[in-house]
Amino acid sequence: MAAVRRLSLTAAVLRAATPWQGGSRLLAASRVPRALREVSSTSPEAGEGQIHLTDSCVQRLLEITEGSEFLRLEVEGGGCSGFQYKFSLDTVINPDDRIFEQGGARVVVDSDSLAFVKGAHVDFSQELIRSSFQVLNNPQAQQGCSCGSSFSVKL
Repeated sequence: MAAVRRLSLTAAVLRAATPWQGGSRLLAASRVPRALREVSSTSPEAGEGQIHLTDSCVQRLLEITEGSEFLRLEVEGGGCSGFQYKFSLDTVINPDDRIFEQGGARVVVDSDSLAFVKGAHVDFSQELIRSSFQVLNNPQAQQGCSCGSSFSVKL
């Protein structure tokens, strides 16, 4: 039995995919949603190094995660602006990870990536042509590309 099941998808791939093509629970737009667990409408306390989850992010994570799964947010070099966001489902928490939980949904960010996204909001957006997790209002980003998957940092 595999200890880790990762769906390594960059934010650009998540935005470009149309709902429910493939079989990925990360991308799948629920045609018949599972019974929704209770979602908290309160945000985590604002503070240094926090990641904030929107209600739509919490709701979607509760729909697609099972057991000890959580959404991992990483920042890696690349994209048209220098850095890009990477989302994946994971089950392993590393020693340098920070856990942000709201309403039973968890987002985990490693300490290196946290320096690039602290204070940002993680959202789930569902439109006619795409469904994706995305980072909004990142105070560490100076500018980004038009699709929102890459950014440059403030110096």
